[in-house]
Amino acid sequence: MRHVYLAATGQNRGKTTVSLGVLDGFKRRGLSTSFLKPVGQRTVIEDGAPADEDAVLMKQVFGLYEPLSQMSPVHIPRGFTQAYIEGDVVEDLPARIRSAHAAFADRDALLIEGTGHAGVGAVIGLSNAAVAAMLGAPAVIVSEGGVGRPIDEIVLNAALFERHGVKVAGAIVNKVDLDAKPGLAGTLERGLERHGIPLLGVLPYRPILSNPTLAMVVEGLHGETIHPGPNLDLVIGGIAIGAMEPEHMLRRIGPRSLVIVPGDRTDVIDAILGAHWDASDGGIGALGLLLSGGYPLENHTLAAIRAADVFAMDVPDDTYQVASDLHDLLVKTHPADLGKITEIKALLWEHLFIDRILEVAEEVHFD
Repeated sequence: MRHVYLAATGQNRGKTTVSLGVLDGFKRRGLSTSFLKPVGQRTVIEDGAPADEDAVLMKQVFGLYEPLSQMSPVHIPRGFTQAYIEGDVVEDLPARIRSAHAAFADRDALLIEGTGHAGVGAVIGLSNAAVAAMLGAPAVIVSEGGVGRPIDEIVLNAALFERHGVKVAGAIVNKVDLDAKPGLAGTLERGLERHGIPLLGVLPYRPILSNPTLAMVVEGLHGETIHPGPNLDLVIGGIAIGAMEPEHMLRRIGPRSLVIVPGDRTDVIDAILGAHWDASDGGIGALGLLLSGGYPLENHTLAAIRAADVFAMDVPDDTYQVASDLHDLLVKTHPADLGKITEIKALLWEHLFIDRILEVAEEVHFD
């Protein structure tokens, strides 16, 4: 079996997106492949058992037959870290990971996905660097955007992997505006080459891969939908916060924006609705409203929302918390996002050097 450890330089760099593309690429090459998330921090309950949400996603998208307990052997629930430090966790967690890893021995290729940057998990002795070293897997590091920032981040993370004796086999840079800077891929390749790190792919920025649909907002924020609008499958073009005078607010609303505004700011809400037209087709105007604070709406405002056919949801939390929760939805992919998953597969098949990833994946033999 060949295996490779996919890491990142931080949260929301597109590691899950890359994992989908790599597994799809392995399958297109005719390989029997599977997925391992050794340490999970975003745990869901699936079929009555805890599992990392990325393991659930990969299992459902690719029809992987291994049980989730094998694909996602260790979870870090709330309070776990403190319990570990205080000595209340006595289970041999590395042994559980090694056992799960060995159970994939009959596969041709295994993608191992880390959590966050190279040092995440160090507090319980299971940093990405430590886990990759324990499993003997080479690391591929995912970063995003720009020139200096991704190279700096990749080099910093590579140092920790190398300190643990892990070979850094390459890097992937995500969310790059290749239309505006078509030569950026070459610049990144030369910049990383100076540090001995091969560039294995540059992925262009696509809004559908970074922004949630309105349906995801409904599912993720658990507010009360006041009006669904014309289509919950529309992808949000951007986020705006209505915390200023209406005339200033309107200048900050881009096409298909989802606007977070306190429910008692009827002046701002009325101004947004009055300026709304053709937002669902990419024109100027708000795609929807998140009404924070749990304030009851006046009847004329409710009528105006319905007349404009704008998505609107009442969320009881304050504006800051709503914005924070919405941020957490921005890059997550769910099994039901069929259109997004299809686009991810096509995009990564075109821009990811899948054969180079297969070349750097190393053979592992089990006793």
